[in-house]
Amino acid sequence: MTEPTPAATFRLGYVPGVTPGKWARIWAERRPRVPLELVAGSTDEAVELVRAGTIDAALVRLPIDRAGLHAIPLYTETTVAVVPKDHLLTAAEEAVLADLADETLLHPQDDTLDWPGGRPGRAAAYTPPTTAEAVELVAAGMGVLALPQSLARLHHRRDLTYRPLTDAPGSSVVLTWPDAENTELMEEFIGIVRGRTAHSSRTPRQAPAAERPRPAGAAPRRRARRR
Repeated sequence: MTEPTPAATFRLGYVPGVTPGKWARIWAERRPRVPLELVAGSTDEAVELVRAGTIDAALVRLPIDRAGLHAIPLYTETTVAVVPKDHLLTAAEEAVLADLADETLLHPQDDTLDWPGGRPGRAAAYTPPTTAEAVELVAAGMGVLALPQSLARLHHRRDLTYRPLTDAPGSSVVLTWPDAENTELMEEFIGIVRGRTAHSSRTPRQAPAAERPRPAGAAPRRRARRR
């Protein structure tokens, strides 16, 4: 494990919808002399920055190319359907993919969902470049949109709402960093996202006094006689 330099900074990439604020606050408490710099971008951008060594680690959505990278799962988000507030889908609290069979499903170029069985509904004639533009098209009545719940909240509009899709694939968020010897700062951040406390340690537990080897020349301890 390599030690941090005196002027060290830990640079963390993250993608839209992922909120690293809680982990950043814990970092500030444990490493007040080492700034944590947040770098926003897409999953592809963040992965490339990790590979290039420009950032130390990133919070991204699967799938990614894991060659040369570590990746530990953090959580899986629910997938939701974003629709106008007067849409028939809003009659229930949740929906299934079959409910989208007759709908035009927008597919933005930055979509991160993996559809092993194929996307539901009818394909839209236009592929919007971003999720933000796809949301605008939903508001214009051009179709519906399936995306991770955090992105639905991020792009919230008063004229739109969303419903969970109970049988849709989820969106998995992972922490990724280079497949090399971890620095002390990297170990610290891994511990934070895994919920280790500030007092927990990866070093071997110190043996109790009775188990520790005696210094050379020290006389053995005598057990007190029982009366």
